[in-house]
Amino acid sequence: MSHHPDPRARLTPAMRGVIDRIARAGHPPFHALTPEQARQAYAAGAGVLEVSPPAMARTQDLRIRTRDGAELPARLYLPIEADGLPVLLYFHGGGFTIGSIATHEPLCRTLARLAGCAVLSVDYRLAPERKFPGAVHDAWDSLAWLRAEASALGLDAARIAVGGDSAGGTLAIATALQARDAGWPLALQLLFYPGCAGHQDTPSHRTYAHGFILDEPSISYFFGHYLRSPADRDDWRFAPLDGRDEQGELKDLDGAAPVWMGLAECDPLVDEGVAFGDRLRLAGVPVDLEIYAGVVHNFVQFGRAIPEARTAHQHAAKALKNAFGGDD
Repeated sequence: MSHHPDPRARLTPAMRGVIDRIARAGHPPFHALTPEQARQAYAAGAGVLEVSPPAMARTQDLRIRTRDGAELPARLYLPIEADGLPVLLYFHGGGFTIGSIATHEPLCRTLARLAGCAVLSVDYRLAPERKFPGAVHDAWDSLAWLRAEASALGLDAARIAVGGDSAGGTLAIATALQARDAGWPLALQLLFYPGCAGHQDTPSHRTYAHGFILDEPSISYFFGHYLRSPADRDDWRFAPLDGRDEQGELKDLDGAAPVWMGLAECDPLVDEGVAFGDRLRLAGVPVDLEIYAGVVHNFVQFGRAIPEARTAHQHAAKALKNAFGGDD
């Protein structure tokens, strides 16, 4: 699906305009910066093309205690004041190296408003200060904490979904599979263009390697900071599509929580997302997969300029409502 003599011709006019404006701005690419500089640059640009973040009835800053005694900042978004709201546990994207609660606040607020659910956004610890599988541990500890604290927060512990974009989608998948193994039911995995494969060798990685927001040098930069060694690429917690478990087998996907997945057509990650959806279906997992034509990685954060982003917000919210049992 990824071969095209001129892949740029696939972009919508609005998407092409965004890419051209970014190129004209002349900012250095992330891979030319230190991780701290990259975080600052990403934070400075976040929100520029976002929809206006909707008002919440209440937000609450929280601290999540982890297995090693650290405390992760987290923010709870409540679109209405009501007891027993279902909740989406959300992990932001950024190649495990950049991004934060703040960079993804408009998206989390939008999902909370449209779906009528609470959203808990987590600042898991980033690479290179925290290498793989540190972010996986932080994500799992966040789910364990949420289950224990849900009642005290006025949330419904029986209606929890996990979600994320890009690297955050990878963390959501790993968390969902661990929850399956632990016998903790989840309502949904909400995934925007998750990283799924251990090696970037699909046709879409070649087709969209340069000029489509997420480029090959940046992918290598992020993973170079996150992974301890090449062997980590073959761990299912990094590569749920083709990574292996402790016995050297492909990670079993049977019994995982249902999935809604939104992919971008012009994205290096699109092929692995499609392949992961196929593996889930073969395992009997319900999968609703949408491919948004003519847009690139990160498009769901471009809602002011890209109508497909607003459509994806609506689709994701509908999936959450359905998974939680309808409107509250």
